Amino acid sequence: MATIPTVMLAYGIVAYLVAMASVAYAIGFVGNLWVPKSIDSGATAPLGEALAVNVLLLGLFAVQHSGMARRGFKKVWTRVVPEPIERSTYVLVSALLLWLLYWQWRPIPEVIWHVESSFGAALLLVIYFLGWGIVLLSTFLISHADLFGLKQVTDHWVGKEVAASEFQTPFLYKRVRHPLYLGFLLAFWATPVMTLGHLLFAAATTGYILIGIRLEERDLVAAFGETYEQYRKRVSMLIPWPPRRP
Repeated sequence: MATIPTVMLAYGIVAYLVAMASVAYAIGFVGNLWVPKSIDSGATAPLGEALAVNVLLLGLFAVQHSGMARRGFKKVWTRVVPEPIERSTYVLVSALLLWLLYWQWRPIPEVIWHVESSFGAALLLVIYFLGWGIVLLSTFLISHADLFGLKQVTDHWVGKEVAASEFQTPFLYKRVRHPLYLGFLLAFWATPVMTLGHLLFAAATTGYILIGIRLEERDLVAAFGETYEQYRKRVSMLIPWPPRRP
C-alpha cells in the first residue's frame, strides 16, 4: 500500500506533466502551428458571443493564477490542502484552466495587420520562438522543479526539510526583473497575422502581466525586504536596459 508521501509525489508528477502539456500546446495555440485548434482556427461565433466567452476564459485564468499565488491565499489554502502539494495543486488548476481556454476559445478572424514580406514574417517567427525560449530558460534559472511543484513533493517524499528561499539574480535576472514575463510578451505579440481574436488575447494577457507583476513584487518585498527594493531600483522591470548604479 502506497504511503501518503508517495501518493503526493505521484500527484505532483501528474500535475507537472499536465502543466507541461498545456505549455507545449500553448506554443502551437498562440502561433497557429501544428495543433488541431489554435487561436485563429475552429468554428467562429457572433462577435458579441466570442468577445464575452474569450474575456470570461481569460478572466477566469487571471483570477485563479494570480489569486492562488498570493501569500494570504496560501496561508488559508494550506489549512485544506497539505503544504507539500500546495504548489502542485496550483499548477494543476492553472493547467486545467488553460486546457478549458484552448477548448472553448472562439476565434475572431478579422485581420488587424498582415506582414506580407517573407523576411518580416520569418523575423516575427524567430522572435516568437525566442520568446518561448526565454520563458523556458527563465523557469530553470529560478528553479524549474520548485516553480512547478516537483521539488516540494520530492523533498517531502525523501523527508527533507524545505529550505528558506534565497534571493538570487542569475543570468537574465541581472538585466531584467521579470524575464519570464518578457518572454511571454514577445511570444504573444510576435505574429505576422494579427487577428482581432489574437489582439484580444495579447492585450488581455499584457494587462494581466502588468497587474501580476505589481502583486508579485509586493510579495517579494514582503519576503526579501530592502534586498529586493534595491534590486528593483537597479534593474528594469521588463525592458533589458543596462542595470542602474546603486
